[in-house]
Amino acid sequence: MQGTLRSQIHIGAKVSVVLKEDQGGGALTQGVVARILTNSARHPHGIKVRLEDGQVGRVKVIHD
Repeated sequence: MQGTLRSQIHIGAKVSVVLKEDQGGGALTQGVVARILTNSARHPHGIKVRLEDGQVGRVKVIHD
């Protein structure tokens, strides 16, 4: 599932994100959502979240 809709992401969800420094290469980082940072209902590049380890990135994949 893609991470462009805020309603599909919740705190505690396991996700793969693209960190700011990895945007050019597209490397994905896995983690657990600690906080949802994007306020709008959708974002074309992915909802921005803070992971439990403190990293911030845009959600590309939501793992079930």
